[in-house]
Formats: sequence, C-alpha cells, structure tokens
Amino acid sequence: MRTIVLIGFVGLAAQLVDGSLGMAYGVTTTTLLLAIGSNPAAASATVHLAEIGTTLVSGVSHWRFGNVDWKVVRRIAIPGAIGAFLGATVLSNLSTEAAAPLMAIILLLLGLYILARFTFLGISRENLGKPLRKRFLSPLGLVAGFVDATGGGGWGPVGTPAILASGRLEPRKVIGSIDTSEFIIAVAASLGFLVSLGSQGINFAWVGAILVGGIIAAPIAAWLVRHVPPRLLGASVGGLIVLTNARSLMRSDLVDLPSPAQTSIYIAIVVVWVAAFAYSLREYLRDRENESSDAVSRVREEQARAEQDDTQPTVPAATPTP
Repeated sequence: MRTIVLIGFVGLAAQLVDGSLGMAYGVTTTTLLLAIGSNPAAASATVHLAEIGTTLVSGVSHWRFGNVDWKVVRRIAIPGAIGAFLGATVLSNLSTEAAAPLMAIILLLLGLYILARFTFLGISRENLGKPLRKRFLSPLGLVAGFVDATGGGGWGPVGTPAILASGRLEPRKVIGSIDTSEFIIAVAASLGFLVSLGSQGINFAWVGAILVGGIIAAPIAAWLVRHVPPRLLGASVGGLIVLTNARSLMRSDLVDLPSPAQTSIYIAIVVVWVAAFAYSLREYLRDRENESSDAVSRVREEQARAEQDDTQPTVPAATPTP
C-alpha cells in the first residue's frame, strides 16, 4: 500500500512539472518504476497507459485556459503517433540506449540556448505569431514520438525546446499544445506496447495510482502556465532541460564520471539555474506591463493578424459602369 501511495504522489508531482513546463512526466515516472524493479518495456507501457488519462485531462485544462494552438496540435500529433507506435514496437524487441547520449547532447545544447535567451533577452517578438510550418512540425513529431516510446518519456523534452527555440509561439502555448497533443502519443504508444507485449509486466494498480495523481495535478498546472510570465517560464524550462539532459549524459556509457564529480556538476547547474531565474524575475519586475503573459499574447495575436492580412489576396475595386 505504501508503494502505491508513493507512486500516486510521484504521478502528481510529475504531472505538475510536466503540465507547467511541458516535460518530465515520463522521465520522472519511468525512472521510479525502473528503480523499483520494472523492466524498461513494462515501465514505459505502464507510464503510457496512465498518460492516456492524465494527458486527456491536461489537454482539456490547457484548452480551457487558452494555452493551446490547435494548428500546432494537428500538425505534430499524427506524425508523433506514428513515431510512438514504431518506438513501442522497437523497444519491445531491442534497446536503443546507443542513441541516448547523442540525443542528450543535442537537447542539452538547446536547453542552454533557451536558458540564455529567455534570461537575458526575454521572449523575442521578431518571429512571434509567424506560423509553424508542417515541414518543421511533422519530422519533429515523428522523432519526438519515437524517443518518447523508446525512452519512457521524451515527447516534451524533444518537442518543447525545439518549438520554443523557433520563437514563433509564446511559452504557455508551446507547453499547452505539446501537452494536449501528447494524448494521441500516449494512445499510439500504448497500442504498440499492447500489440507487442500484451499486458505482460504491466501493474494496473501502478497505472491507477499514477493516473489519479496526474488527474489531480493537471488543472493546477494549466492554471499556472496561464499566469506565469513568459520570461520566467522560458528560464524555468531551459534550466530543467539542461539539468535532465546533463543527468542523462552523465549516466550514459559515453561519459564515465565518478559520483563526486557528477554531484559537483549538478550543484553548479542548479546554482546557475537559480541565478538565471532570479535575473529573469528582476527584469520582469522592471517591465511588468510588457512582460506579462497577457501582454505577450496580445503581441502575438496582433502579429498573427498582420501576417494573415499580408497573405490575403487584394480584391480590385469594382469599375463603375458608365
């Protein structure tokens, strides 16, 4: 019983972080399940089954708070579902650990870029409101879905930084759109695992505990995203990306560091992250009127309307009949 309660609290905490920052649900819960003896395929299957419920509630919550760009959801979800189904099938038969260090390096660099950009520059308004093209979102969804299923988490860590780095969507809508589309990814991955594994190794009591914790946290996280200033949200996401991928890299076979060295690196990352957040908070308080979530949303809507007006064909005035 104690284990079930603990797993429920982990599901709550993981969904609170994921719904607020757009990542870490799968990574957090999968890590716990592996630590208490589950095999990788069964752990990932358990997490994805629970995510069907949590992502549905999270998506509805984000939609109600206006955090979702449905064009982004449509363009990324279907390729993501294909990648997730393929990834679930692959994980049921072999390990993809060899690719993990390379993915961690790429995401670590993206995290550093996002942390620096949002800390020192805030949210860029140059590309804000410009559409995210299908040729960008489709490959991104395919890769993120595959990584998510094979790693027990990865839809947010891959998708969120890539879209944030484009500067075309404010952070709350990046997070809301990624979380909403994750429902489709969870369904596809779960189908892949059930086709390949059946229900072998899946503890449905654990699925229920994770689900209950996630459902409680989802509306709270969506509310937080709606009200946290974009500059602070971006700095928070950037720091989390750096921390999680530094952890993945240091635990891989590519980097063989002793435990004291790893601890020192973790401490250094956290210190830099806290300092970056404090600086971002100071800059936000200096220009709160222009840095608030509502102000950035207004800028995006105005630029999106201007972009749409530019692409509308000009209708020539009617020539008067003599």
